[in-house]
Amino acid sequence: MPKMKTKKTLAKRVKVTGSGQLKRGHAYTSHFAANKTHKQKVNLRKSTLVSKSDYKRIKLLLQG
Repeated sequence: MPKMKTKKTLAKRVKVTGSGQLKRGHAYTSHFAANKTHKQKVNLRKSTLVSKSDYKRIKLLLQG
């Protein structure tokens, strides 16, 4: 069976932390900023971790 390739589009969007967790950026930042409060925009700038429910699925796509 051939090796599984890393999904490069996902690899560009997610970084692995030192403890093995997956770090990602927020969505909803590219446009329609006038409709959002300042507080929303500040919080969307910060990165966050991938949720537990998605972790296993995303980790499989990064194997390569």
